[in-house]
Order: sequence, then structure tokens, then C-alpha cells
Amino acid sequence: MAERSLRGMKIGTNSLESDIGVAFVERREEHYQCENGHDFMLSFTLGADAPQKWKCKCGAEADLISGEGTESEKKKKPVRTHWDMLLERRKAKELDALLKERLDLLRSGNFYQRHY
Repeated sequence: MAERSLRGMKIGTNSLESDIGVAFVERREEHYQCENGHDFMLSFTLGADAPQKWKCKCGAEADLISGEGTESEKKKKPVRTHWDMLLERRKAKELDALLKERLDLLRSGNFYQRHY
């Protein structure tokens, strides 16, 4: 009976799968600390927002100490519209004058010049 058993392999405890050809997601580390003084790190994907609070292994709530997920470190740029960028280059009076000039050209029919 002993001759029929498989040797050199622990079936059930070891996986036969490999990591070859697997593309892992990029990650970042976030540092948390609870009120009892426990420090720990958690991994998040680059696109995920880290929560400000996380439950520690002792049961207390841990606060986000540092990392890319903190509100203070994320400096969001204000949204700039096309109008905002145009107003950076020209004044409102200039824009009014250009609009009147273009409307006059359009109404007179000379806006599009044909090249023969």
C-alpha cells in the first residue's frame, strides 16, 4: 500500500498555479494609526480613494496619517472652462468688439471668401 502513495507532493496544501503572465494592478501604500498607538499600512490601487478612518485590529478607529489619499495632500485644481482661458488672454471689451466685427462680416456675406 505504501508503494502506491504519491511522493514528494503535498496535495491540497500547495497550489499548482503560477504568477507567470499575470498583470498586477499598480498600488500605493497608506499609513494609518489608531488611538492605542498601533501603526499599520494598507495597500490601495492608484485610482482608489483611501478612507480617512479604518478599523484597527484592536477594534479602535484608526486615522489616515499620510499618503496620497489625504485631503490636505490632494490639491485639486479648479476647473477651467474655455471661457475662463479666453478671459485670461483677452478682455471683455475686446471680445465684444471682435464679436460685432464677425457678426457684421457674416451679415454682409463677406465672411467666407471664395478663392477662384
